[in-house]
Amino acid sequence: MNSHDHHAHGPHGCCSGAAVPASGTVIDPVCGMQVDPATSQHHARHDGEDYHFCSARCRERFIADPDKYLSPSEPDPALAGATYTCPMHPEVRQVGPGTCPICGMALEPEMPSLDDEENPELRDFSRRFWWTLPLSLAVLLLAMFGHYLPGLSPTARSWIELVLSAPVVLWAGWPFLERCVASIRSGNPNMFTLIGIGVAAAFGYSVVATVAPDLFPASFREMGRVGVYFEAAAVIVSLTLLGQLLELRARSKTSAAIKGLLGLAPKEARRINDDGSEEDIPLTHVHVGDRLRVRPGEKVPVDGEVIEGRSSIDESMLTGEPVPVEKTVGASVIGATQNGTGALVIRAGKVGADTVLSQIVQLVAQAQRSRAPMQRMADKVAFWFVLAVLAAAVATFFVWGLFGPEPAWTFAVLNAVSVLIIACPCALGLATPMSIMVATGRAAQAGVLFRDAEAIEQLRTIDTLVVDKTGTLTEGRPAFQQAVAFEGFAADEVLRLAASLDQGSEHPLADAIVAEARRRDLVFDTVEDFDSVTGLGVRGIVDGRTLALGNTALMQQVGADIGSHADVAERLRGQGASAMFLAVDGRLAGVIAVADPIKASAAATIDELHAAGLRIIMATGDGLTTARAVAGKLGLDEVHGEVRPQDKAALVNRLKAEGRRVAMAGDGINDAPALAAADVGIAMGTGTDVAMSSAQVTLVKGDLRGILRARAISAATVGNMKQNLSFAFLYNALGVPIAAGVLYPVFGLLLSPMIAALAMSLSSVSVVANALRLAKAPIPGANPGTVRSTT
Repeated sequence: MNSHDHHAHGPHGCCSGAAVPASGTVIDPVCGMQVDPATSQHHARHDGEDYHFCSARCRERFIADPDKYLSPSEPDPALAGATYTCPMHPEVRQVGPGTCPICGMALEPEMPSLDDEENPELRDFSRRFWWTLPLSLAVLLLAMFGHYLPGLSPTARSWIELVLSAPVVLWAGWPFLERCVASIRSGNPNMFTLIGIGVAAAFGYSVVATVAPDLFPASFREMGRVGVYFEAAAVIVSLTLLGQLLELRARSKTSAAIKGLLGLAPKEARRINDDGSEEDIPLTHVHVGDRLRVRPGEKVPVDGEVIEGRSSIDESMLTGEPVPVEKTVGASVIGATQNGTGALVIRAGKVGADTVLSQIVQLVAQAQRSRAPMQRMADKVAFWFVLAVLAAAVATFFVWGLFGPEPAWTFAVLNAVSVLIIACPCALGLATPMSIMVATGRAAQAGVLFRDAEAIEQLRTIDTLVVDKTGTLTEGRPAFQQAVAFEGFAADEVLRLAASLDQGSEHPLADAIVAEARRRDLVFDTVEDFDSVTGLGVRGIVDGRTLALGNTALMQQVGADIGSHADVAERLRGQGASAMFLAVDGRLAGVIAVADPIKASAAATIDELHAAGLRIIMATGDGLTTARAVAGKLGLDEVHGEVRPQDKAALVNRLKAEGRRVAMAGDGINDAPALAAADVGIAMGTGTDVAMSSAQVTLVKGDLRGILRARAISAATVGNMKQNLSFAFLYNALGVPIAAGVLYPVFGLLLSPMIAALAMSLSSVSVVANALRLAKAPIPGANPGTVRSTT
């Protein structure tokens, strides 16, 4: 078995879905790159087999633990099965690194890892660039000043330039030539099509002119030889490599937000065993139900519930809220958040991929790889643009050759190559993906999760916001307000009977009633024949008496006469409470009021949303009187009460039919249809998984202030995308005609192919650099700074 065969079984061998090694090369078992054993300086021998590496770092990692990279059962967890995708074409996915068959760009890991080494292509291009840069400089100096050197004939100069430039073009520039050929074969013309044709034309023409100068007519000769352009070909390759290095380094920063989120999670947790002993264990060994101690200043290891202790926790790194949150027994905590000065014991509730942090990372990665509607236009333009540039280069060649000044064909070659090189569809293709990648990461730091790029682009256009009440405008945790007793009953007796009946209910209103009864130390009786009647209330037998707790319709069913007592319930509802009647053996006993407090930030947030030009409509399943009371306190524009899930969706569709751009914000299962129907669905992160899966935007904190942040991010991102696209279009609209020589008749100016190569490289870098500005975009109310990555 040779080394190539052995490597084929590793995590990045050809059998794993990575690119098949070129003839004569083997696979670096550590990073998966193709390596030429003849030129690589890094080798190691293990179990009688020779292995070859792209760098000293890969060799060191292999020697430290060869079995880790050779055993198919124990692959490197940072690399094994890693899916790579193209930042411009997310539909392109493969196992292991490679290049995009559409645009030719290097693929990136779909999910960055904290253990990621330097980009293999970045390392490869760096080696090619630095090894051949002296050769490019030498051939450039020889072309510019060689005629001043005594005793050096023009023919000798040509041959020396050929020898110096050949390694640059045929080795350093080989990846570009390969991608050029691949783009032609696949029918996907791209940036590398233009670069490859330009370099091949300049170098091929010069080789023929050096080897067989007699094939050319006298008009091609200048200064005693047929003009050659080895320096142009070599310098174009070096400048393109430099541009790729700058772009790859800049692109690597777009995943900084995800890496920052990944870095938030602690590496270990302190588990309390059944015998009372404690031990520090890796986070991957924590199971649901484990008791974990969180000491002062430590990070919460996983999502869970506080079962002992009291402290305040800084959740700003995940929610964007700068104010620490008080946590006591029964409170839920989020993994990776920072504990304050108190000590806590928590019970692990969600671990691994189920934690809030893991779900946030997955959502951000998914959004980063999605495509904005604006990108579709850029993709279409880029495809036809390359074809147009090829046609322009051919036209430039013949126009200059047939009608230009002497040496006409020399000008023809130079200008045609300049046209090919300066055009950069890569800048067009990168314009929106880079903005999306940076923006989604910045949004995650502010507690806003976008599911896709379309949501980012659309949110800024929203003019109507439909909101649910419970959990959106209110805390979603109803609190007992009042028990009103009627003839023959006492208030505590009404509360005790209602709480005894509600022991069997999981409704939030029932929880509030039971909690208040326990607070008053009331004695509960056993409930029998418990029955929950959807939309009406609950029934059962307590201490031999038949009880019913619910709305007016339920009272009618059990024969309880409400009579004049209806006014009492209506008055309580007018104060924003939910009022429930209690009937005992068919006789009305009292009314219990439970209120869901309005969120402290709701009023100010509604004012800011109004100031931003939004119409705010509330749609809730609660009674209309209660809904109007809440709406009156908040100054909402429109109120709909007692609506069913299908009614909410119908309301959204009606508003859309009226020409309004509608966002729906909710947190419950009953909100899911409306969230899906809206132009943009916004889920409260404190709500149900169903709601979040139906929405395009999730607010981690479950606070409406997140909508203001989301709109600010949307506006900044779309503005950034427009800037990038405008620059890319303007650059190409000006660059191609100048390279073709339109300024020559008036100003006598021509663009050197080398200057064109530099401009082309910098255009892509400038687009990425502009997108990176979004990482520091100001967001109203968000925690300042970037994600903190500490262990």
